[in-house]
Amino acid sequence: MITNKTLREDIESFTLPPDLSEQLRGSVIIVTGATGLIGSTFVRCLHALSLGIRFVLPVRNAAKASELFEDEKDAVNIIETNLTDFFARQASGCDYIIHCASPTDGQYMCAHPAETFLLPIESTRALLDYSRQYKIKGIVYLSSIEYYGQIFDDSPVTEECEGHIDRLSPRSSYALGKQAAEYLACCYAREYGVPVRSARLTQTFGAGISPDDNRVFAQFARSVINGHDIELHTEGRSAKPYCYTTDCVSAIIHILLKGRPGESYNVATPGTYVTIKQLAQIYRDSFNPSIEVSTRLKSDSGYAPETTVNLNSDKLLALGWQPRHDLKDMIGRLIEYLKQ
Repeated sequence: MITNKTLREDIESFTLPPDLSEQLRGSVIIVTGATGLIGSTFVRCLHALSLGIRFVLPVRNAAKASELFEDEKDAVNIIETNLTDFFARQASGCDYIIHCASPTDGQYMCAHPAETFLLPIESTRALLDYSRQYKIKGIVYLSSIEYYGQIFDDSPVTEECEGHIDRLSPRSSYALGKQAAEYLACCYAREYGVPVRSARLTQTFGAGISPDDNRVFAQFARSVINGHDIELHTEGRSAKPYCYTTDCVSAIIHILLKGRPGESYNVATPGTYVTIKQLAQIYRDSFNPSIEVSTRLKSDSGYAPETTVNLNSDKLLALGWQPRHDLKDMIGRLIEYLKQ
């Protein structure tokens, strides 16, 4: 049983429009990267809707997955496997695929650029070939805001925009891998009719993150809880919007069932666009005014290059998606989750 009150509330309060729920009833869904934040939240939220959905979860660590999905054990089939091998050997079809598997640690990306670049391409190709064979109803590939590279003004960034990517930097392996996988998905949709869409996620967080998550939203939350000053390791000028985990799950379902094959959709909550420094100040001002925000610059820390990506979600909103959480609510729920 989920013992964390905030996480349990998130799962139990999750809803979808009735027409979308009915399309999912009794379906079989493959979820890659299911032990990650978004994949695990997706499985838990949809299972809680009591629609008779069954999940097939190819994972690297079956023991970890079994512990994570103890409450959902009757609805999940956990398979410890290499992801590319899984799709090559899987001998039966499913209804839908949600492709979440991806590295998220910046230091790993810098140390392993080849693996970071190739994982989304190779795993996505195996998934798409499998989907052609078994006539899958719908697929969502989870891409990233880093798809856009570096942008240096606050203009709204729609799905057609392009930024600069340094092709000599090992950290760019993540963004270039995402771009390549998205393009491959688009090719399969156009040439073979594979019903695949891409979701370009902004920074997404909420209840369910790992207690040792080292991304800035988690670092700031721990500083607030422990009464420690927030120390920035960059100038904090990079800016992006944010999205809460359960709102992200809802967005994925809207893209899966209402999006157009071969197309990409930005996923970000309107009104949440702030710089890193402004985000730190919101944490301090709203949740622990006794702490300070300071700067101590570090290099070679695995951070993404400085950029300002004002992600525009109008295309997603046109599908009927309505996020429930604003930025302060997201932060407050994250802090309560970590306190518990």
